[in-house]
Amino acid sequence: MDAQDSQPRKPDMDSISAVLKRVIAENGRQHVGGYAFAIVCLLTVALTTAFTAWIMEAVINEAFANRRADLVWIICGSIFAAFVLRGFAGYGQAVTLSRIGNNIVARYQLRLFSHLMSLSIGYFSEARSARLAAQINENINGIRDVLNMTITSLARDLVTLIALLGVMLYQDIVLSLIVFTVAPPLFLGLRYISRRLRSATKESVILNSHVLGAIQEAVQGIAIVKAFTMEKQLENKIQSNIDAAEGRANRIARLSERNGPLTESLAGLSIAGVMAYAAYQAIYGGVLPGAFFSFVTALLLAYEPAKRLARLQVFMERAAVNARMIYEILDTLPNQRDKLDAKQISVGEAKIEFRNVTFAYGSNEPVLRKLSFVAEGGKTTALVGPSGAGKSTVITLVPRFYDPAEGEILIDGQNIADVTKSSLRQKLAYVSQQPYLFEGTIRDNIRYGRPEATDAEIEDAARLANAHDFILAQPQGYDTPVGENGVTLSGGQRQRLSIARALVRNAPILLLDEATSALDTESEAAVQQALDAAMNGRTVIVIAHRLSTVVNADKIIVMQGGEVAEEGTHESLAQQPGGLYARLNNLQAAPNGQHSSQE
Repeated sequence: MDAQDSQPRKPDMDSISAVLKRVIAENGRQHVGGYAFAIVCLLTVALTTAFTAWIMEAVINEAFANRRADLVWIICGSIFAAFVLRGFAGYGQAVTLSRIGNNIVARYQLRLFSHLMSLSIGYFSEARSARLAAQINENINGIRDVLNMTITSLARDLVTLIALLGVMLYQDIVLSLIVFTVAPPLFLGLRYISRRLRSATKESVILNSHVLGAIQEAVQGIAIVKAFTMEKQLENKIQSNIDAAEGRANRIARLSERNGPLTESLAGLSIAGVMAYAAYQAIYGGVLPGAFFSFVTALLLAYEPAKRLARLQVFMERAAVNARMIYEILDTLPNQRDKLDAKQISVGEAKIEFRNVTFAYGSNEPVLRKLSFVAEGGKTTALVGPSGAGKSTVITLVPRFYDPAEGEILIDGQNIADVTKSSLRQKLAYVSQQPYLFEGTIRDNIRYGRPEATDAEIEDAARLANAHDFILAQPQGYDTPVGENGVTLSGGQRQRLSIARALVRNAPILLLDEATSALDTESEAAVQQALDAAMNGRTVIVIAHRLSTVVNADKIIVMQGGEVAEEGTHESLAQQPGGLYARLNNLQAAPNGQHSSQE
């Protein structure tokens, strides 16, 4: 079975409420104390804002109309206290929500990384790594924003608006009814905008991830870009992505800001109506201006929270789209999960056996067809054959990077499908044909093979891999940073470090996928001697790149078309007239009798 990961059936996540429910379920309990404090602060902001509007009646009537000097200081002092309290409450909620939001982002970053590491290699062959990283970076803040906007909107804006509406109703019911007439058309207009915005936001996130992914790939492959003068081609490609992303961003801006003219127009109509009615009452009814000023103050203070609430659905829609795309990744189930009764593998002799193994990548034609062979424990088995024969695929099946569609792979009689992947891979050391180094020092990269390895063991492994001398020649020796993917080192040096990383693991099974392909002749000879010593007592499966590797193998398996074509030692196979191996051997024989690289 091909190791493609799949998404499970899950609850409908199309609505904002469904996204919000999941976000709260996953994060609410951890931050209940912080959110409670933030809500108290937000309620304080709301109530002090409403108090400011309410007290305006006393300010106007008592200070200016009735001229009560004895009450002025009390009124002014209470206003000052309300503003101070609101300032500290606003600071408290802002800092608290920022701290909680940062923690949520950090937790989801770690959760996403851990989940991605649990997915099979098949998932990453479908999802380009650069684009995946860019998409995660674009969307991770969506989950934080969903929660923070909900808290601030409900505890601050909604409570503020309700309190101010209460002040308005208390002061004048007719004026309040005039204001309320704008609510239905405003709601309908914003609902229409939010629906249009949902699809545009998702498209924008995808397009931006394409742009960032393309830029990252160009930077990582800058040597190839320069060598093949690809600058203009890539610039044209990226330009088209940028133009598409820019157009989508402009559409989002138009949709997002359409609520501005709608809100402002309806608010202007409402305020004009209020002013006209209030002026009529003051001129012809002889009503004191205190209630009117209090009402207008409440109306003006209510405008901002009302506008934020009106735009809430628009902003929530954008945040929910980002959150949904993160959950699409988190909801992807690993197809290579361990069986419920999976056991720890026990390796003694380390005999590897392929029994009628068939494998294909996705829906493509099978790469391996009923493949059967035995790699004897403690011996070296070499795989040779033309390009496309399936040699590298065999190497990837042993550590269960992929699972076969048919057949079994056994180690000491144990089907590797029945054991835990972790225990299986702890018994393996792997060197790929393309060495990869991680950010950090040379010592760190070798120690990844076995985290508990001592410095002395790391240096011993480096000596076996013929890397010790060039490491000491580096500016900081073993503590020299290697740069991104070992950019400061040559290809041969990177390969020797990856070999040292495999050797320090001290595993009973060693997998070498053309491990000397990046080495020059002199380095290859030295490393091959070290590998010969390291192979002693281990089960080794090696893909032959040069015949110097094949000659010393205990068994050579010649593959063609995903099947075993020939099997034997170098001497026996080389002497078979008309055999595939004999033909390859003759083609690779150099005039001086040495062997050149196998294609």
